[in-house]
Amino acid sequence: MTMAPRTVWFGFLGGSLAVLATAYGLEFLGGLKPCVLCLYQRIPYGLVAGMALGALFFHGSPKTNATLCFGFALIFLGGAALSFYHVGVEQGWFTLLEVCSGGEASQSIDALRESLAATRPVRCDEVTWSLFGISLAGFNLLASVLLAALAIAAARTLRREPAP
Repeated sequence: MTMAPRTVWFGFLGGSLAVLATAYGLEFLGGLKPCVLCLYQRIPYGLVAGMALGALFFHGSPKTNATLCFGFALIFLGGAALSFYHVGVEQGWFTLLEVCSGGEASQSIDALRESLAATRPVRCDEVTWSLFGISLAGFNLLASVLLAALAIAAARTLRREPAP
């Protein structure tokens, strides 16, 4: 099976942007405010989107293309680990980090009081939305694992491609 590297880059760019668009849409259009862990879980998608966009402008060797896809897989697996931790916090399996309790540790006491008075902080251990018993962190875990598997498959395919 042959696969053009540009198709792979467009696929990961589109997939990453679709996940980010969903997250931002739920936040700004759906009114679901993210917690700290939710915000961190967006980082892998932004990294892969930027790297895939950059790869569209460079023509690498099959080995370079495969290495980039393995890099995508590692980034997505890191995102999956973070999502798994978030699901564990929601389910009570793991201890909640101080930064996830709704306040920021770097603020002064007065600034924290003002912040708490102005808004209700979003806690990482509270599920704000779920479907079929799966929270958004759970869906992110599934998406991250799926994209990591696709990146590994793409890397294996691209490694066997003839050089341009």
